[in-house]
Amino acid sequence: MDIHLAEEIRKQVEEAFRKRGRVNIVIAGRSGVGKSTLVNAVFHGRIADTGQGRPVTKETREYTKDDIPVSILDTRGLELGAFQETLKLLEELVAARAKDADATRHLHCAWLCISEDSRRVEDGDVKAVEMLARHMPVVVVVTKARSDQGFRAEVQKLLPMARNVMRVRALQETDDEGHTLQPKGLVELVELTMELVPEAQRNAFAAAQRVSISQKRKRAHGIVASAAAAAGLIGAVPIPFADAALLVPTQVGMLAGVSSVFGLPLTEAFLSTLVGAGITGLGATFTGQSIVSGLLKLVPGPGTVIGALISATTATALTTLFGEAYVAVLSKLMEKRCGELPTEEEVIQAFREEMSLRGAA
Repeated sequence: MDIHLAEEIRKQVEEAFRKRGRVNIVIAGRSGVGKSTLVNAVFHGRIADTGQGRPVTKETREYTKDDIPVSILDTRGLELGAFQETLKLLEELVAARAKDADATRHLHCAWLCISEDSRRVEDGDVKAVEMLARHMPVVVVVTKARSDQGFRAEVQKLLPMARNVMRVRALQETDDEGHTLQPKGLVELVELTMELVPEAQRNAFAAAQRVSISQKRKRAHGIVASAAAAAGLIGAVPIPFADAALLVPTQVGMLAGVSSVFGLPLTEAFLSTLVGAGITGLGATFTGQSIVSGLLKLVPGPGTVIGALISATTATALTTLFGEAYVAVLSKLMEKRCGELPTEEEVIQAFREEMSLRGAA
């Protein structure tokens, strides 16, 4: 079987992005509650920076950024006297997006932000949650959390249609006494939202957010497990050396999928270099096991069955090794960089070194 690696990589990059999809989050709340600060703290790319939003209604702007699979619809105008018109336009938008033939345009979850400083739940907040909850899961986010004093419980009582109320502090702060208050609640907000968005959007949400590396890792483990299972089936085919060619799309697709769920700006050039780095790092271990398996398949009768079984085991093990090494590398690099994406050069060098270590083990 003839495999053109460049063409296969191009196909797998496109497929990885298609499978990852896109997640769309509505974020509502009055001016000054810290919506942009929250969005920039949770997601890669500071997508809520001023000037990047596209107006979609009089009081709603949609924020996107290249290579980040999330759209944020920021609803303004929930101040007293303005919320009725705002909510009417927003509900029309939500209904229209729900009917869109392109599923990537649907709205998947909403965050309603209320500042803990205000100690108040306004009529606009209540009406917004009631309307949004008819169409999607809603999380109330109490922003600028410093001193609860029973406010969260009061919010839960006044907004029972919300799935939960989360207290969040998006930025590190220092109080008047010089005490440092670390960010809080961001990981919990991400984990809750991950449970609420549809399964088809979870890889996109994992990729877009930057605060929970464990969520990225969890989704990546699923991609590796699926690829390993597929590799095992390919390896069991009793055709001499055919599995080597058939495994290429599976393993390339796995690396592309893991890259996409970690949020890397995946390119064909990067993936091509990554595949080469992995194979080079693993070296003779990969080549030797494949050749032994292929030769055993040439033996008639029982030898064919034995060869197939060894090849299935080897294909599964090697694919798992490939994938889990890559997941470990990306996890370590992102933890070291506090959630920021590593450079392509850092990833490739670290992957080559990790594969060398695992190949020698």
